Amino acid sequence: MEQDRKSTVVVTGASSGVGLNAAKALADRGWHVVMACRNLDKAKTAAKEIGMPEGSYTVLHLDLASLDSVKQFVKDFRATGRSLESLVCNAAVYLPLEKEPLRSADGYELSVATNHLGHFLLCNLMLEDLKQSPAAEKRLVILGTVTANPKELGGKIPIPAPPDLGDMQGLEAGFKAPIAMIDGKKFKSGKAYKDSKLCNVLTMRELHRRYHDSTGITFSSLYPGCVADTPLFRNHSPIFQKVFPWFQKNVTGGYVSQALAGDRVAAVAVDPDYNKSGVYWSWGNRQKQGRAAFLQEVSNEALDDKKAKKLWELSEKLVGLA
Repeated sequence: MEQDRKSTVVVTGASSGVGLNAAKALADRGWHVVMACRNLDKAKTAAKEIGMPEGSYTVLHLDLASLDSVKQFVKDFRATGRSLESLVCNAAVYLPLEKEPLRSADGYELSVATNHLGHFLLCNLMLEDLKQSPAAEKRLVILGTVTANPKELGGKIPIPAPPDLGDMQGLEAGFKAPIAMIDGKKFKSGKAYKDSKLCNVLTMRELHRRYHDSTGITFSSLYPGCVADTPLFRNHSPIFQKVFPWFQKNVTGGYVSQALAGDRVAAVAVDPDYNKSGVYWSWGNRQKQGRAAFLQEVSNEALDDKKAKKLWELSEKLVGLA
């Protein structure tokens, strides 16, 4: 069948928000999209409602908060017989109102477990699939966020605290209860999210350092703009969910629609203009009509190669790869 000859891209968290819109944009570009989601029925309904043609996508179960689920997803993907040309690590959880840490199936703090450790394992396992693809170019993309980069305007707000992994004492100690922060300090839910996204950029840069020259795979990250009404904020207060989009539209000018953000993710995942490895793409904090992407400078901590290597080695142990 013709669809079986299409290039294949995996998108995590593709049942809603930016991930769903990225899946649609990728299908529109002629790619076959594997929608990796926790809720299969939700994903199938969402794909139909957004207008993805039958045959342009496959829905497979993935719960990034479970390392066993990540391993099973990789098995399920390989059972489809498809090659893999692009992997988009989009899914994330943000739990700003939690006073006490929630835990993953493996006992790790939930936002770091989902946003970083689950994706870390997925990237390591699916590197083999990317390497084996006969395509001339393969890509692995991990989404970033402005809030984890103090060098950007949107990342200068120190509430509840800026990202800071410290010496990663929490990871070194095994990251199980009562430990809930990477730096081993007191739990702060908003900071845990920022830390996990900083880990995403460090992971991207370490993937590039370890594997780009030998495999030719392009590794990159991006901030697609402030998608103020994304389901990422579903765990925030109702007043925040109402005021934040208005504020971004009318005060900062930073608002980006889910459709535009999804298209930007798709572009970095597959379009020829984004074939530079080890970089972080951005369209800025304030949106301007027709603005092209540029290479965003990342934080000093994200540029720390020693920290990236240490994070990699500690993460390997926590996900069972070491």
